[in-house]
Amino acid sequence: MKTVLVFKTSITKNWEIEIVQPTLNRLIAEHGRWNFDLEDCDNILRVESQMIKAAAVLKAIQYHGFYCEELQ
Repeated sequence: MKTVLVFKTSITKNWEIEIVQPTLNRLIAEHGRWNFDLEDCDNILRVESQMIKAAAVLKAIQYHGFYCEELQ
């Protein structure tokens, strides 16, 4: 069963997504998928996976200097 995690981020531009893309691909790769909704006021990152934990996604985004907060 896949889990859907939703995060509020400070990522607002496509070139910023390109910065975090390799990290997210390595982290999530074969176990799920991810996407950004930059039209949402919270610049949503949505992750679907069976294996990933929210803390790992937070750490990955913050590593690149962006704000990231899990939404309930």
